[in-house]
Amino acid sequence: MRHHRMDDIPDLPDNSPMFVGSVTKKAMVTDENPGLLRANVVTFHYGARNKLHHHETDQLLVVTAGEGIVATESEELQVTVGDVVHVPAGERHWHGAKQGATFSHISILTPGGITIDE
Repeated sequence: MRHHRMDDIPDLPDNSPMFVGSVTKKAMVTDENPGLLRANVVTFHYGARNKLHHHETDQLLVVTAGEGIVATESEELQVTVGDVVHVPAGERHWHGAKQGATFSHISILTPGGITIDE
């Protein structure tokens, strides 16, 4: 068993080509503690978002702060604190902050690849 306090996990810039705008990430499960789970708190600052992409595994997004958008090619959801979105494996989607807003969610996945579709 491992125990962490959210305030003790560093909030680090994520400059991945996956993102458009300023994004930071708190890795709740790190490469130093590998397992069958990936969990991060991702914060999209001032309208930042990720590019259209898909995962090899299901993804669960738990909104923890702000207002955001989770969208597929055919649907766009406005989300806020307390919303939970399940994105099935292979579904092309993007998520991020509403324009001018900041948005955070916990992203939970099992190991698997990600493909940028844009």
